[in-house]
Amino acid sequence: MTRPDLTIRAAEPADYAAYQAMLSDADGFGGTLQLPFPSAELWRKRLAERDEDSHNLVGCAPDGTVVGSISLHTQALRWRRRHAAHLGMSVRRDWRRQGVGSTLMAAALDLADNWLGLTRIELTVYCDNSAAIALYRKFGFAVEGTMRAFALRNGCFVDAYAMARLRASAPSPSS
Repeated sequence: MTRPDLTIRAAEPADYAAYQAMLSDADGFGGTLQLPFPSAELWRKRLAERDEDSHNLVGCAPDGTVVGSISLHTQALRWRRRHAAHLGMSVRRDWRRQGVGSTLMAAALDLADNWLGLTRIELTVYCDNSAAIALYRKFGFAVEGTMRAFALRNGCFVDAYAMARLRASAPSPSS
């Protein structure tokens, strides 16, 4: 399910407070490699100083509130990895399971496939995040391996899956 009422746009430095709020929530940072208690300044700097290899999108509710984010981090300067990107996403807790993730994923994959020419999208997800894993599988991602004791979360090491979506070569325009 996608949400036609969401507006997808490029993230702006002014979105820093929304990022801080999403990733200050225990479920927000707990599902990522972010540390708790992110400062507003940290997110302002990250969004203001992003490089050309980072493509950050946000999903906005009809009132303009940022309710989710997704990013593709490419490696354009690494010749042998130019075809690949790493994906990361976050959805506000009160907007989860409402199609926000699907809408963001569809937009990011359209950007990857049709504008960046990427053929491999990679991500890391904790093995116990069944909702995220289901979303990724829905969009063609497959588990490529399990990384044991991948990260420390709440004082315990947790496992994570390495997942990727491979796309065949871009289709040729018809003559």
